[in-house]
Amino acid sequence: MFSRRTDWKLSPNRFTEVQRELQAAGREVLDLTVSNPTRAGLHFDVESIVESLSNRQAMDYDPQPKGLASARQAVAAYYHEQHENPVIDPEALVLTTSTSEGYSYVFRLLCNPDDEVLVPKPSYPLFEFLADLQDVTLRPYALLYDHGWHIDFPSLALALGPRTRAIVVVHPNNPTGSYTSASERKHLNTFCREHGLALIVDEVFLDYPHDGAPRPSFVSNPDVLTFTLSGLSKISGLPQMKLAWVAASGPKPTVTAAMERLDMIADTYLSMNAPIQLAAGSLLGQRKSIQPAILDRVRANLAELDRQLAQQKASQRLQVEGGWYAVLRVPATQSDEDLAIDLLQRASVLVHPSHFYDFPSDGYLIVSLLTPPEDFREGTKRMLDLLRTKN
Repeated sequence: MFSRRTDWKLSPNRFTEVQRELQAAGREVLDLTVSNPTRAGLHFDVESIVESLSNRQAMDYDPQPKGLASARQAVAAYYHEQHENPVIDPEALVLTTSTSEGYSYVFRLLCNPDDEVLVPKPSYPLFEFLADLQDVTLRPYALLYDHGWHIDFPSLALALGPRTRAIVVVHPNNPTGSYTSASERKHLNTFCREHGLALIVDEVFLDYPHDGAPRPSFVSNPDVLTFTLSGLSKISGLPQMKLAWVAASGPKPTVTAAMERLDMIADTYLSMNAPIQLAAGSLLGQRKSIQPAILDRVRANLAELDRQLAQQKASQRLQVEGGWYAVLRVPATQSDEDLAIDLLQRASVLVHPSHFYDFPSDGYLIVSLLTPPEDFREGTKRMLDLLRTKN
């Protein structure tokens, strides 16, 4: 009765089952996986946000496939102000309700059924489900760790096949927090140009470099056809305000052809709603207050993590440049899922095991630096105390 594209294993795994059991038992768990800024104890300008959604123009239905011009202009202004890019043509932007929808548009634009897209490993597990729904096949390429994370270009070349259509780059990667370097960007452009591929660049965490030094966006990449995805969820810490976008750049004739097709795809769905689009400028402006608060939280938790790690020798933190997550290398005395379950059952601490992000081996745990500081401090202590008992 159902399509093969939704033939997923839907029964909960052991890790999820244990979480549900503890929740049903009323056990209080310290959650070190917090990813929702609206539930992380951060201060938002609530009155300004709510007021921005009360525009009377929202009563007029003005369907624009790529999104209202005013909203696209607000996105273009964000890039010019935040990243000092050349002026971005709002006509090269398509608004979507989420980056997930943006991926679906781009996959539909570039791929026939069973065509292939190369994706980084480790990275966020969302890609598998998006690819299944769009009948796209994923081929992984590796990120290697050696005094920082790097794209393994030999593995990228090995993943290339006759049906490859694009390369996904996450800048910075989630959860490794590694930005794409200038030399890697140059190599990616050369590789795509030589093989006729497009770049799909996910930049949702771009604005969160831990050292405060802004990193360049791919949004005006001139060398190859490039689709840059981002949105309010991370930029302004507002995942409930469903506004994201796809920005196309590259050789002008190719971008023009891509935008004509994207316009038709977007016109088929018309997913954007008027109140959010009319509020786009105000909601993007919220970044000016929330981003410093998030970065303060991330840096404080990272410092606390390093302080506690310095008191033991069994585990270490891998280098991270940006974003909201930290990767811990831990003794691989059992599977990471078993270790995460032990932490839940014996220490009442929730962390992510490495397989959640498709790490190639055990020996890694992932924690969120967005966690409220008191919870993060106590949760980290419990986690490291338990790890000590296993060595």
